Amino acid sequence: MKILVAGGAGYIGSHTVKELLGEGYEVLIFDNFSTGKKELIIGGEVIEGDLMDKKSLIKAFQSKDIGAVLHFASLIQVGESYANPRRYYIHNLISTLNLLDAMLDSSVQYFIFSSSAAVYGVPEKIPIPESHVLNPINPYGRTKFFIEKILQDYDRAYGLKFISLRYFNAAGADPEGKLGETHEPETHLIPNIFLSLLGKKRTLEIYGADFPTPDGTAIRDYIHVTDLASAHVLALKRLLAHPRSEFINLGTNKSYSVLEVIKKAEEITGQKIFYKKVSRREGDVPVLLASKDKAEQILSWELRHSNLENILKTAWQWHHKMTKIEN
Repeated sequence: MKILVAGGAGYIGSHTVKELLGEGYEVLIFDNFSTGKKELIIGGEVIEGDLMDKKSLIKAFQSKDIGAVLHFASLIQVGESYANPRRYYIHNLISTLNLLDAMLDSSVQYFIFSSSAAVYGVPEKIPIPESHVLNPINPYGRTKFFIEKILQDYDRAYGLKFISLRYFNAAGADPEGKLGETHEPETHLIPNIFLSLLGKKRTLEIYGADFPTPDGTAIRDYIHVTDLASAHVLALKRLLAHPRSEFINLGTNKSYSVLEVIKKAEEITGQKIFYKKVSRREGDVPVLLASKDKAEQILSWELRHSNLENILKTAWQWHHKMTKIEN
């Protein structure tokens, strides 16, 4: 049995592939490399294909003994989803439907979905439990919301079992230095902090300094990508052993403001970080903070890397290393 990882050459996908390989799974990476990077592939079999192309998907499923699917491949930028919602609805929904169709046609019943805290919208309760009302406020979040509803229908009608993992803010890099974050363009705070220090980004911009938070900047729950990846392996094991669909938050129950993250990065690097404050991005909420109780209970998940200092240190080492390679 092989595990198909759609988007396995991306940031979170590649870290999860590393965890799967370390647990002895056979991995089949399916990626079109529009945003994924070939240099982030450290093992497994690779099929270059596009989820929007049903023929390439059918061929992959027909030629391989696939037992379960992990789905990371989607468009993820909140601001872009406001500017171009058509692109997000077409790509995120149709690509997932194509993947689910290929699974059903091949009698593959186990699916791990890369969802998002964006399905909650503006939280009414902090930390956010999985039972919180779902009210996404941007097109990106709505695509994740719609897919979760589709998955519930597919479970009821076809017996497809899934675990939908609702991410909070993935950050950091592989502690062994083999993998890290590399987006084009880069929109996440922590890599942009370090890219500004390394001269790769002219100015660090803070989106919004007028949120109803103690220092006016957005507050987020940052989770180390290796802990995030390990949760996917635990979710897969859980689903294979106990085929029951679940929605599970992946966060730390701790949160930091943008300015707090910048201050800690200054301590770690010993450098002053210069930034400018700009307007909020459409669809950004003031606070996102996860309840991790269900992940601990259902998956026996332990956070081993997700303190802020470790997140920043591993990210800094990765970006510093990549700058040396490029130069």
